[in-house]
Amino acid sequence: MPKFFIKTYGCQMNERDSEQVAHSLAARGYERVAHESEADVVLLNTCSVRDMADQKALGKMGTLGRLAKERPHVVFGFLGCMAQARGESLLKNLPHVDLVVGTQKFHRVADYVEELVARKAARSESAPYHRAMDDLRFSIVDVAEEAGSQSTIRNQQLSPRQATAFVSIMQGCNMHCTFCIVPQTRGAERSRSIEEIVNEVRDLVSRGVKEITLLGQIVNLYGRHEFPRIDNKSPFVQLLEAVHEVDGLKRLRFTSPHPIGFRDDLIDAMSRLRKLSEHVHLPLQSGSNKILKAMHRAYTAEKYVELVRRIRRARDGIAITTDIIVGFPGETEDDYKQTRDLVEEIKFDNAFVFRYSPRRGTSAAEMPGQIDERIKEERNQDLLRVVNESNRRKLERLVGTDVEILCEGPSKTNPARLMGRTRTNKIVVFEGNEELIGEIAHVQVQQANGFSLYGTPVRRRASLWIPSLRPQAGGKRYPGNFLSCTGSIAS
Repeated sequence: MPKFFIKTYGCQMNERDSEQVAHSLAARGYERVAHESEADVVLLNTCSVRDMADQKALGKMGTLGRLAKERPHVVFGFLGCMAQARGESLLKNLPHVDLVVGTQKFHRVADYVEELVARKAARSESAPYHRAMDDLRFSIVDVAEEAGSQSTIRNQQLSPRQATAFVSIMQGCNMHCTFCIVPQTRGAERSRSIEEIVNEVRDLVSRGVKEITLLGQIVNLYGRHEFPRIDNKSPFVQLLEAVHEVDGLKRLRFTSPHPIGFRDDLIDAMSRLRKLSEHVHLPLQSGSNKILKAMHRAYTAEKYVELVRRIRRARDGIAITTDIIVGFPGETEDDYKQTRDLVEEIKFDNAFVFRYSPRRGTSAAEMPGQIDERIKEERNQDLLRVVNESNRRKLERLVGTDVEILCEGPSKTNPARLMGRTRTNKIVVFEGNEELIGEIAHVQVQQANGFSLYGTPVRRRASLWIPSLRPQAGGKRYPGNFLSCTGSIAS
């Protein structure tokens, strides 16, 4: 049985794309392995949002050149955003690369892999041959656009007792923020139908998934050019309502939205759809209106703060996380201070703070006033201290409380313990029976440490709601009685 290995760089959308590729290969009899040295097919699913992600993928593929010499039958490939942006140029300095597939062609990867595996096997069988045969290239490069590619997002591979899953609802982005390469690597906005998405969610829930995260480059602008508003509800709100009705689904999330997509209908949906978890990731990027305008973000710092207030009013206890870029071209000390002050004012639950990274082909890369890397790093570290302090205080407030978690499996840092997430997306590590994996449980928080909470499962007396059958006056029935069971259960 041939074996494959996939390493994923970047966002949750890349993770979802990798699972689609894994499913298609597994359906053809390929076995997934945990290390490239065991594989007959090695694929790197790449990211181009920041230069560091590019360099990591290129560096990794460079080190795989040694493996290519030792095992010439192995197929090596780049997938995803960097593949889309760089295309055939990736073959120039990496002669062992056989496959380059862009963001609209994940559904074709299995076909290409099989073709390459067959070609390499045929070449191996014909050896020894003319020395020039060793230098023949038969790489496949496919970065062309494909109409309807959003509808090819279908099946994904699940691990045993997997509790959570990502569902891509759209591809591409039309916003053209000046720092972002995504419109070039992912193309224009294209949305799947509500029916397709709901069917995928139903399938995942039937296989044991309890929490779904809807994914899109700007997820809350889903379907805005393709589907009509109904009852004054945007296509995205219509989708949320449809997914919310799936029997067996316990939690629903979405990422990443854009502030301009939070209209009245979405705020209202957040207040009434109870499966929606109490967490919103709301990218800020900067607290300076001058920088926001230069970024082409289409909102002001004041509008952002008001939106945060509206979201917090709509849903009690909601957690808000964000993305922030420091060192954008032209960012002065005063611009940075405005960002810092706004972060202190909002008190985010957490934030991803990035140093601005010029991306080839974006307008920001050509702007005057590029910031020195040393200054970027100083601002990055300073802002992280502000964010971490806010996060620490929020976690410490949870010590001594009981929290609902969805157990995702062993902790990555300590496999002897289990890990789950609260509805507000806080990580909770605890000791418990493996039977809790994939289940919703309650944990008493005993300690807050860094970015995680630590606790023990709560054992609670079970209560059953027994409806009374005795009629009241006017033909009505009593609402029922609580009967407490003897003993206790671990939830």
